[in-house]
Amino acid sequence: MSEPTEHEISAALRATPPALLGAGPQEPPAGKPPTPDATWELPGGTAWVYYANPRFGLARPVLIADGFNSGPSTLEFSWAGLETRNYPFISALRERGHDAVLVGFDERSISILQNARTATAAILRAKEERLGGHPLVVGGFSMGGLVTRYALAKMEHEEYDHQTAVYFSYDSPHRGAYIPLSLQAFAHYIRTVDDRFSRQINSTAAQELLWRHLPEWDAPPKVSEQRKHFLAALRDVGDWPRRPRRLGVANGVSTGVGNGVEAGRTAVRGKGIGVIGTDLRTMPVDDDSLAASLRFITSPKQEVHALGLPAADGAPGGTLDSYRILAKQLNRVLGLGVDNPVPEHSFVPTVSAVDLNGLDSDEQLYGAVDALDPGGSGLDAFRCASRNEEHTKVTEELCGWLLDRFA
Repeated sequence: MSEPTEHEISAALRATPPALLGAGPQEPPAGKPPTPDATWELPGGTAWVYYANPRFGLARPVLIADGFNSGPSTLEFSWAGLETRNYPFISALRERGHDAVLVGFDERSISILQNARTATAAILRAKEERLGGHPLVVGGFSMGGLVTRYALAKMEHEEYDHQTAVYFSYDSPHRGAYIPLSLQAFAHYIRTVDDRFSRQINSTAAQELLWRHLPEWDAPPKVSEQRKHFLAALRDVGDWPRRPRRLGVANGVSTGVGNGVEAGRTAVRGKGIGVIGTDLRTMPVDDDSLAASLRFITSPKQEVHALGLPAADGAPGGTLDSYRILAKQLNRVLGLGVDNPVPEHSFVPTVSAVDLNGLDSDEQLYGAVDALDPGGSGLDAFRCASRNEEHTKVTEELCGWLLDRFA
C-alpha cells in the first residue's frame, strides 16, 4: 500500500474531531439527563433548573456556571460532569434542599466579561423567581468561577443587590492557567491544514485565562493583551465581590508535592510519515531550552525554545490530559501516528486555584499552601484535594466541604 499523500492526510485530519482542550467528558455522554424543571433562555446563554422539590419551586437556588471550551454549553455534558462521572453533586445539592441552576453559555470561548452578562441575567432571574427570601449561592467550575466572580463584583460596583450569601469557585484559575508552550506552538504550526486547535488557543477567553500565551508558533511566550485587559476590568470593579462569603476548592494538593511530570521530557513524539521529527516536550528548564521540534507533512522542521520559565507541567494542581487529547486526534489519521509517553500536565496550579501565589517561578508554583498566609488570598476559606487529580473532578471530598458551607 502506498504512503498517503499530503492532500489525503490533510483531508483526513479535518474529518476528525478537533483537538479541543477543556475539562470534563471528551466523548458524548452515554445517557441523557432528566428533563429540567425549568429552562431559562438568557442573553448569551441558557440555564437549566432542577428543583430540590418541584412542589415548592425555586426556593434555595445554587447557580453553577460552566467552564471554558469551544462552542456552546450543553446540558448533556454539564450533567455528566456534575452528576454521573464521579460524584453526584447535583443530587447531593438537592438532597440538602438546594435547587441546582446550571448556567451555560452560547459560546464558551468568548470573553469572560461577555459571559458575565449571562451570569448576571441568571442571578437576576433567580432573584425574581425565588419563593421566599433565602439568599443565593453563586459560583462556577474553572472559568465559571471567574465569570461569576466578575459578575458579582460588577453588580456590587454598580450598586445592584445580588442577594448572594456565598460565592464559590471550583478549581478556578484566579492567578492563571497553564497550557504547555509546545502544544500551543503545534496548534499554530498546523493551522494551514486544520485551524480549529489554533483558533481555540487564540480565542479571547483562552488568552484571558492563560498565564503565558503564544499567538503564533514562533512568537515568544508572553502575557496576552487580552489577559491584561481582563485583569484591569476585574480591578475596576474591586477585584472580588465583598458581600458574599468567598469559598474556593482546588483539585491539587496543599503540600507543594508535584504530580510527577518531569521537566523537558518528550510528551508527544511523531512516528508517522507526516510527523516524523515532531517532539513536543514538557516545559524545559536549566540549560536545555528546547520546548518543541515541529514538523508536519511537508513543512520544514522548526524548533521552539523557552528560557527562564518554571517547570509548570509538574506543579501541584488540577491536571488536564492535553497531550493525550492531541495524540488521540493524530492517531486517528494514517501517516500522523504519535507516541504519547506523557498524557497530562498541571493546568490550574493549586496556588492559582486558592489565589495565593503566581506562576512565575518554581518557588511560587511548588510552594506549600499549608505554609503560606491564607490572608493573602481573596478567598475567605478554601480546601485543597488530598491528591493531584483531574481539573474540575467532582469529588465527595471537595463537594462535601462546599455543601457544608452553603448552609
